[in-house]
Amino acid sequence: MNALLFFATSLLWGCGAFATTMQAGITPAAWSVSLRMSLAGIVLLACGRARGARLGLMPTDLLFVGTQGILFFAVAFIAFYEATRRMPSGLAALVLATSSLFAALLGRAVLGEPLSQGFAMGMVFGLSGVAVIVLPGFGTVHQESLSGGAAWAFVAAVATAAGTVAGSRNHKAGLNSFVALGWAAVIGGAASAIWATFGSQPFVFDFSTRYVVSLAYLTLGASCATFLLYFELVSRQGAGRAAYVFTTVPVIALVLSSLLEGLRLDARLAAGTLAILLGNILILKS
Repeated sequence: MNALLFFATSLLWGCGAFATTMQAGITPAAWSVSLRMSLAGIVLLACGRARGARLGLMPTDLLFVGTQGILFFAVAFIAFYEATRRMPSGLAALVLATSSLFAALLGRAVLGEPLSQGFAMGMVFGLSGVAVIVLPGFGTVHQESLSGGAAWAFVAAVATAAGTVAGSRNHKAGLNSFVALGWAAVIGGAASAIWATFGSQPFVFDFSTRYVVSLAYLTLGASCATFLLYFELVSRQGAGRAAYVFTTVPVIALVLSSLLEGLRLDARLAAGTLAILLGNILILKS
C-alpha cells in the first residue's frame, strides 16, 4: 500500500507541475491558487460529510489545520506558481525536492521524529545539486529569470515542509482526513485571496480551454486526490519520509518539461538532478 500511495502521489504531482504552467496568463497566480484550493476544499468537505464525518473542529485543532492551510495550501502553491512563471516546471520541481530536507529538520524539531544517519551528507548533496542548476549559463533560460524562479521554488520547499509537519500533527491528533484537509484547503484558498488583494492583484478569470482544463485537473487530480494520498503517506511514514515523493516528482516533471517546454537536458542538469535525488535518498533511506 505504501508503494502504491507513493507511485500515485508522484505521478499526479509530477503531471501537476506542468499543468501549473498552463495556469500562467490572465489570472494572477494567487487567484489561481485561491480558486484551486477553495474548490478542492469544498469537494473534500462534501466527501467527508457524505461519509458521515462531523465537520466541526476544536479550537486547538483549528489552529493547526489553519497553519497547514496557510503554509501548505497557500504560501507553498503561490510560490510554486510564481516559480513556474520564471523557469521550466521541471527545474522548479527539482528545487522543490529539497522540501524533504526541511521536512526532516522540522519533523525532528516539532514532532521529535528521528533524523537518519545520512542526513548531513544528504543535505550537502541536495543543496549542492540546486546550486549547480541555478548557476549562470544554464541552457536557454535567462539567468535573472532562473534565479528568481529558484528563489520562489525554495520558498515553496520550506512552506511545503512546514505544512507537511503540521499535517502530520493533525493526523496524529486523530482528525478525519477529509475534514482536516478540506478546511485546510478552504483556509488556504482564503489566505491566497487575501494575498492577492493586498498585493493589488485584480481578479480576472481566464476562460480559455487551456486554463479551465488545467484548473479542473489541478483541483481534482493534483489537489483532492493527491492531498489525500500524500497525507495518508505522511501518517504511515512520517513527515520526513513522506517527502521522499519529491525525489520522483521532479523526474516526471523533467520528462514533461523536455517534451512539452523545450527544456534541454544537458550534463549540468543531469549532475544537479542526481545530486538532489541522492541527497533525498541519503536523508530518508535509513
